[in-house]
Amino acid sequence: MRTLKGPGVFLAQFAGDEPPFNTLDGLAGWAAEKGFEGVQIPTWDSRVIDLELAAESQTYVDDIKGKLASHGLAVTDLASHLQGQLVALHPAFDLPADSFAPKAVHRNPAARQEWAVRQLRLAATASRRFGLDRHVTFSGTLLWPYLYPYPQWPDGLIADGFEELARRWRPILDHFDAEGVDLCYEIHPTEDLHDGLTFEMFLERVGNHARCNIMYDPSHLVLQSIDYLAYIDHYHERIRAFHVKDAEFRPNGKTGAYGGYQPWISRAGRFRSPGDGQVDFGAIFSKLAAHDFDGWAVLEWECALKHPEDGAREGAQFIRNHIIRVADRPFDDFVKADADRALNRRILGL
Repeated sequence: MRTLKGPGVFLAQFAGDEPPFNTLDGLAGWAAEKGFEGVQIPTWDSRVIDLELAAESQTYVDDIKGKLASHGLAVTDLASHLQGQLVALHPAFDLPADSFAPKAVHRNPAARQEWAVRQLRLAATASRRFGLDRHVTFSGTLLWPYLYPYPQWPDGLIADGFEELARRWRPILDHFDAEGVDLCYEIHPTEDLHDGLTFEMFLERVGNHARCNIMYDPSHLVLQSIDYLAYIDHYHERIRAFHVKDAEFRPNGKTGAYGGYQPWISRAGRFRSPGDGQVDFGAIFSKLAAHDFDGWAVLEWECALKHPEDGAREGAQFIRNHIIRVADRPFDDFVKADADRALNRRILGL
């Protein structure tokens, strides 16, 4: 078994236009002061990273690594959630999702999708330059408008949707393989890969690709009433990244899983700061340690109530308190007898 690395923090929710949040150096100093040891970098945010340059220039990457190291930080992973969303987008989301891409490809779905695919390929190469062996993203959403089977699905709609999803992602997965990097899909509502069964449907269609893996975030499973601990038992061989994010699901007589179009504060399912929701992180960290998870525990801070500064500070300590320093020997070694096959046979009456 190996000890999880951490605490790390996803910078996406904290990057902004005001110092210190408008540069990577400023964010690094802030993260270190909060107690983090690693940062997950959102590759769509030009205030934080130039993805194209990171894919082209080892000097640029080494400069970033050196800048972070000066604050005592490492890069946990690169993330491409927004670009991944655009690899496979249903037309119903065309206008809202334009904001995920440069203005040059707005109102042009084909050009936007081509841009997104190139971004993923750049992310694979940049990850390799950083010395990283995994990357996190979203799968995209061709089928989400048809989540509920009414009006009834036409025969073959779901199968065709997953075939198309696999067709778009297979060449990207092959490129990640060539770069020696795993592609970890965040299992997330609104994505076609939103639970265990949808991941399995996709995995089968990409030929059980070795680079097709999971970014585990228990909060998204809580809001779907999925057993998030059993999920680890089912998929631990494919879980290669981990977001520490809490949630609570409190359905009532007026609303439940779908949320009634309410703001986060009024929804039955809400994201919370770690320790403020319903997730049993003690059990999660124990299961990940038992299954020899070797990645980072990364805070993704999203909370309907708490101030982000408090959430970050408390989150770093929360993760540190939950990381299990795994044992280097069995606890009962002191009573173990040496190997003696003759004795064993006598004990067995042989």
